[in-house]
Amino acid sequence: MSKPIVVDLDGTLIHSDILVESGFAFLRAFPQKFYKPLQWLTSGGKPGLKSRLAEHVSIDVTTLPYNTQVVGWLREMRAAGRTIALATASHESFARRIAEHLGIFDRVFATNEQINLSAHRKRDRLVAEYGEKGFDYVGNSHDDIAVWAAADRAYVVNPHAGVVRAASKHDNIEQVFENRPPTFKVWAKSLRLHQWLKNVLVFIPLLAGHQLRSPEAVGFAVLAFFAFGLCASSVYLLNDLLDLQDDRQHPVKRKRPLAAGTMPLAWGVALCPILLVAAFSIALTFLSWKFNAWLLGYYMLTLAYSLALKRQVMIDVVVLAALYTSRIVAGAAAIHVPLTFWLLAFSMFAFLSLALVKRYTELHAMMKAGREGARGRGYLASDLPIVSSMGTASGYLSVLVLALYIQDDRTTALYRHPQYIWMVCPLMLYWFSRTWIITHRGKMNDDPIVFAARDRISQLVVALCGFAFWLAI
Repeated sequence: MSKPIVVDLDGTLIHSDILVESGFAFLRAFPQKFYKPLQWLTSGGKPGLKSRLAEHVSIDVTTLPYNTQVVGWLREMRAAGRTIALATASHESFARRIAEHLGIFDRVFATNEQINLSAHRKRDRLVAEYGEKGFDYVGNSHDDIAVWAAADRAYVVNPHAGVVRAASKHDNIEQVFENRPPTFKVWAKSLRLHQWLKNVLVFIPLLAGHQLRSPEAVGFAVLAFFAFGLCASSVYLLNDLLDLQDDRQHPVKRKRPLAAGTMPLAWGVALCPILLVAAFSIALTFLSWKFNAWLLGYYMLTLAYSLALKRQVMIDVVVLAALYTSRIVAGAAAIHVPLTFWLLAFSMFAFLSLALVKRYTELHAMMKAGREGARGRGYLASDLPIVSSMGTASGYLSVLVLALYIQDDRTTALYRHPQYIWMVCPLMLYWFSRTWIITHRGKMNDDPIVFAARDRISQLVVALCGFAFWLAI
């Protein structure tokens, strides 16, 4: 008779970690109780922590990033008559729901209130059940090495560094499953390096203040760009960790590395503080205290947005507009130039319009998928008309602010030929109108700034606007 196949869960059956997922689900649901997991760990150890988290949060097991290659192989083995068991250090309530969802497991061994079923404890439990060399084992980490030593045959899935070498000492490796995507591609997507394009906004005060010929000002602006980029990437990772379950319900966001499981959650947890420290190291070493204050304010507001504000109707888009505008304000603080009322007003209205584009796009995608609203948001599909109206109006108001700016006395003092700036008004009216038509047709990227950077017509509009300002100087 064939020996049973015992399968690990985290990193093996799924491209994720249930403990990390449940921890961030708790933090999102109860941000005011962020200290509780530490208390549970201190008082009850890992079994107590996992049990308390299981009591407080629920994970949608149907959307977890399962390793389809492993699941397919297990189904084949079961069809061939093999007994399949799930053995995991995750809490038994999650493990049993996963087993029920997949429908391929005959037994489930998991952590409970008394024992954390990992490493040697898992080995002892399986040996007690099946005997020494009485089972085959499928795992991925250093904790599984002790279990492989007691197994008849070892199957290794996307192993951690050094795991295959250590497991090979037992001379029982039957197969290695390797289906991870290229590391650089995953990192670039996780850090959302393409979103660093938004940080170009820190250069706007450099242009508006006619400081391009100052090497010192340019240098400070470049440092501000990288500080904001690192800080933003840290926040993006944290946001993705908090939104794992919601992102997996989204037609586009479910492909993000943390949600899809192509980046280990532990990497995301580790990178968040590393990137944040790097950002503030640059800022504190080279840039002014005012810039540091704005960078800290940006981080705190983004953190509040990720934890709570993003689920509040209209507050979310106002905050997004403020986050865009804060990059401009911070850019001015970095190069020590004053900000004008006109630039701030223009930025707020323009970015509110773009924030509403982003929200409209999400709602439109949800509506096409047959859902009433976006999960984790306060909007409904029926809100689409009003979101569109507010977005177009906000875009046009930003052009009105620009028109009034041209007539300001300080503008005539700053430019020799301010009348050329009037060329920018019809260009911006055209761009906002076209952007909203594209959005209404459902052809907008989920981020309008990224769309604009890739869109040839948008690039032409930016070039013509820049030419108009150059003529005005």
